[in-house]
Amino acid sequence: MKSKVTLKEVVGTKIIYALLLVCYYWMWARRDWHNYYETIQNTVVIFTIIFFALQAIRIYKYSKEEKDELAIQNLRRTDAVGLKIMIAADIVIAFGCAVGAIDGSMAGYALVGMVLVLAVVRFIIFCVMDSKGV
Repeated sequence: MKSKVTLKEVVGTKIIYALLLVCYYWMWARRDWHNYYETIQNTVVIFTIIFFALQAIRIYKYSKEEKDELAIQNLRRTDAVGLKIMIAADIVIAFGCAVGAIDGSMAGYALVGMVLVLAVVRFIIFCVMDSKGV
C-alpha cells in the first residue's frame, strides 16, 4: 500500500460504508431468525473492524498528501447533486409513509437502500466529472 491515495478512492470506499449500513440495518430490523444469521453477523462485524482499521491508515495517509483542487471542486458539485437526489427520495418515502403505502420497517429499508444507491451514484458522477475535468 505504498501507492498514492486518490480522492476517487476515498469517494469509492463510501460505497462500502453504505453497504455496511444496509447489512447492519438488516441485522437490526429483521423479524425472523435462522442459524446461519449468526455466521453472517460475525463475518460482517469482523470485516467492519478490519475495514475501519485499514481505512484509518489510508485516510491518515491521504491527509498528508497534496490535495487536487479540481477534484475537490468536482466532489462539492457531486455532493450538491446528491443532496438534491436524497431530498427528493426522502420526500417520496415520507409521502408513502403518510398515506400508508409504506410501513415503518419498509421505510427504513427504503432509506438505507437510498443511501447505498446514492453512494454508487455519487461515485459514478464524481468519476465522470473528474475524468472530463469539469
